[in-house]
Amino acid sequence: MSASSSSPAPTPSSYKDAPTRSVSVQGVNFVYRQLGPDDGAPLIPLNHLSAVLDNWDPRVVDGLAARRHVITYDNRGVGASGGSTPDTIEAMARDTVRFIRALGFDRVDLLGLSDNGRRAHSWRG
Repeated sequence: MSASSSSPAPTPSSYKDAPTRSVSVQGVNFVYRQLGPDDGAPLIPLNHLSAVLDNWDPRVVDGLAARRHVITYDNRGVGASGGSTPDTIEAMARDTVRFIRALGFDRVDLLGLSDNGRRAHSWRG
C-alpha cells in the first residue's frame, strides 16, 4: 500500500475518529478515510458532485463499517485532494480506478450516489 502512513494503524471504531490519510496517484494527492473490518473487498461509496469527506453522515458510514471495510475519499480537485476537477464522468471513473489501485486493491464494491452512480457503471476495471 502506498498510502502516507508508514505502519498500519488501529482501525477506528467511528467515522468521526477515522484519520484523514492521503495517497499519491500520478502526482496528485487523494485524501481518504477508512474504517471497518480489514477483510474482504472494501466498499467505496462515491459521494455526490463536489462533496467532501465531511459531507458523509458518520451514522451512515458507521452502519456500513459495522460489517464492511469502508473507504471514503475526496475526488480530484475537491476538498483536500489535489489537482483540478475532471470534466467528464469517464475521467472521474479513471481517477477512481487509479485511486483504488494506488491503495493496492484489485477488487472493490462501489456504491454510487447521485451522478456518481454513472461513474461506478463506467468502471471497466
